Amino acid sequence: MSRPTPPTYKTRNWPAYSDGLKRRGSLTIWLDREMTWEAAPTGKRGRQPLYSDAAVQTCLTMKVLFGMALRQTTGFVESLLRLTGLDWTVPN
Repeated sequence: MSRPTPPTYKTRNWPAYSDGLKRRGSLTIWLDREMTWEAAPTGKRGRQPLYSDAAVQTCLTMKVLFGMALRQTTGFVESLLRLTGLDWTVPN
């Protein structure tokens, strides 16, 4: 059995096609100002956590998403926080 031939399309509106290609590379990242970045006290003995689970998960998501090393991720998240005007410290 032979494969069906895929349909061929002719681009007629080149400006719209070009804009569509540009939008593919667009990236939007939302950081919520109400997110608890610092960890709440646990009430247990020993050293208390500095960062919330949401902060650590955000950084690790960026690491996996972009395939970066940990130090690169730290710099990337620092720059994102600086761009958004948040004065949070980054987990390291």
